[in-house]
Amino acid sequence: MTTFNDREKAFEQKFEHDQEIQFKVNARRNKLLGLWAAALMGKSGADAEAYAKEVVMSDFEKPGDSDVMDKLMKDLAAAGKPTEEHTIRKQSELLVEDAKKQIMTEVR
Repeated sequence: MTTFNDREKAFEQKFEHDQEIQFKVNARRNKLLGLWAAALMGKSGADAEAYAKEVVMSDFEKPGDSDVMDKLMKDLAAAGKPTEEHTIRKQSELLVEDAKKQIMTEVR
């Protein structure tokens, strides 16, 4: 029975680890997305970093990515750079790969 318990515990640990990595990847992707949007709005340096942090924090408002998309669309429109949701989602898809690479480099 110990072998079964050990395997079950190992699966649980792997699942927990995978979930933690996914959380970090999503947060990093949101940061990169925030930096991308900040550049479109003409922000740089500390202003861009602060805006990217706002984008990351906006993801905790409700489940899924809709809160991030809503924030970006609203903020870009207010800055005179209206951007459609599908454009932001496409950029998000591109940046998730960069985020994965960055997180995996840091984890090792």
